[in-house]
Order: sequence, then C-alpha cells, then structure tokens
Amino acid sequence: MDRSHPWSPPVNHSPLSPSTPSHARGPARAVVREVGLRDGLQSIATVLPTARKLEWIDAAYAAGQREIEVGSFVPARLLPQLADTAEVLAHARTLPGLFASVLVPNFKGAERALECGADRMIVPLSASHAHSLANLRKTPDEVVAEVARIRALRDATGRKTLIEGGVGTAFGCTLQGEVAEGEVLRLMQALLDAGADRVSLADTVGYADPASVQRLFEKARARVGDRLWCAHFHDTRGMGLANAYAAWQTGIERFDACLAGIGGCPHAPGASGNVATEDLAFMLERMGVSTGLDLPALLALRQCVAGWLAGETLHGTLWQAGLPKVQAAATARAPAALAGQPL
Repeated sequence: MDRSHPWSPPVNHSPLSPSTPSHARGPARAVVREVGLRDGLQSIATVLPTARKLEWIDAAYAAGQREIEVGSFVPARLLPQLADTAEVLAHARTLPGLFASVLVPNFKGAERALECGADRMIVPLSASHAHSLANLRKTPDEVVAEVARIRALRDATGRKTLIEGGVGTAFGCTLQGEVAEGEVLRLMQALLDAGADRVSLADTVGYADPASVQRLFEKARARVGDRLWCAHFHDTRGMGLANAYAAWQTGIERFDACLAGIGGCPHAPGASGNVATEDLAFMLERMGVSTGLDLPALLALRQCVAGWLAGETLHGTLWQAGLPKVQAAATARAPAALAGQPL
C-alpha cells in the first residue's frame, strides 16, 4: 500500500442536516487528527503502558480516525512517557489506511522517524523566541536551518515521509508575550522554503480568540494556500472550539485534538489541554461537516482512557452531557464512514 500521502477528509455520511448558514460555511468535510498519544501524554505524570497505547490506537482506528500522532522521538530521560514511540509506530503501521505521525524536535529525531517508516514527521518551531529557546534550545531561524537538513536527509534516503513544520505560539506566549503576525508569517514561509511540505499553526498557550484566528489564518492562506493545512488549538481559556470554528471558516479542514482534552506544554506555563477530540467531532458533525467518526465509539474510548489515567485531570463536555437523543439515534443507524481518497 502506498503510504506516501495522508487521507483526505471523509465523504459526508452524516445523518444530520447541516445547521450552519450557507454564508458561514467552510469545508464540507474535515479530519480530526488525534494527538493525545503525544501532545496529551507528554504533559502528564502517568506513564501509560505500551499495551494501553496500542489499545488506544486500535479503538481510535475502529472509531474512524485515520490520522494519529503516535509519539515523539526524544530522549527517554526527557520524556519517559514517549520512550516506546518506535514500538507504537510499528503497530500503527500495520493498520490499513492509518496515517501515523511523529514529532521530531531535531535532526536526530528525524533520522529515527525515517528509519521507523513514519508517514509524517512534524518539526515544531516556536514563533516566540523565548519559548523556542526554552523548549528547543534553538532560535526559530536555527530550527528553519534544521528543517533544511532534515529535507536533505529525507530526499537522500528516498523516503516519502512528509515533513510538516508546526508553527507554535502563533498567537502569543506566556514567556514572551506578544508574537507579531508578521513574524509568524515569515517563519511559516521560511519553513516551506527550507523544504517542509506543509505547515500548521498552533495556539500553544490558549491566547487566541476567533477574530485573531480568522485574521491570521486568512493572511496565512493567502500567502501559502493549501500548504497551510492544519490548526492546533488549546482550550486554556475556553475558546478552543470557537477558534476551530473560525479556522474552519477560512477553509481549514484538518484539526489536531486530544481525546479527553489532555495535553499542554512543559515549557508553556499556564497552558492546559488541547481541544477535546470528542467535543470537536461533535461540533463539526452537528454543523453538517463530515468527520467520518463514530461519536459513541469515541466516548467509549474516552471512558477507557479515563480509567487508564486515573488521577489525571481530564477535560471536555460531551462525555458529561452525552449525545442529544436525536443524534444518538441517528448515529446508531449510520456507522462512521472511513476516510476517503489520498490527497
């Protein structure tokens, strides 16, 4: 099977009628990319056993998820929670049509990702210079130079692993404060010029609001078009879903999310969890945007993860309120669609 390209958003099989006015509509389909196994687990004390991670991947796959960030190639002494990334990635690669990503903070991590056959490697770059130095011990422009080396390595190996430059702290930073939009756009373009195939924008500390999201994403898409393909929001101040909606209105159709809203950043004081996968999928489906996800199955998986992470703080609202009766009945009649065709 050709694993060189991620799956496109799934065909709309939602049993619900779209409730979003036509003038406010974005893409009819969307991908919710699960990042809980990396971004979520790196930020909590519990070290989840490898067997549980494999169960998580299998259940997420059964629920319709076809893009999962399974870990990060970082030294085990720094993040023991992710020390088994190679084993987890190997399992993910056995599932037909699953596009498995890993985070690589440097050239050495990229070497491991290529050796292990990752479908995509995400290279984080902080638009905040202060956060970049704290998190990666490099300036943003030094990260750009590292991406150029990683691209040369990828090309030399003949691998088809996609390189995504993830621009974090795009809306501000607890260490530095304001991050200028112009700097975010410059770094995004620099990553692409250095050899990244795609870029994404992340609100690492939850500073964004819908107006700032719409403004920055519109400028970014005007500059690089579809090469900006993913949005990553934290729900630190309760605006994660509103920000995702604003990004969707600009044409974004891929979103990072963590089951149960776990996540954060060790070098971003005050940052809390990511947008909850189940809440984001519910919002999109209620708007008539097809995600191909089985919401009851996601809620069942969330219950399992809550048991595995007993004592950790979890987030989200759908698990408390449950599905509306009309959606629960409709979902039971219409199983989730699998992802569509390669891009």
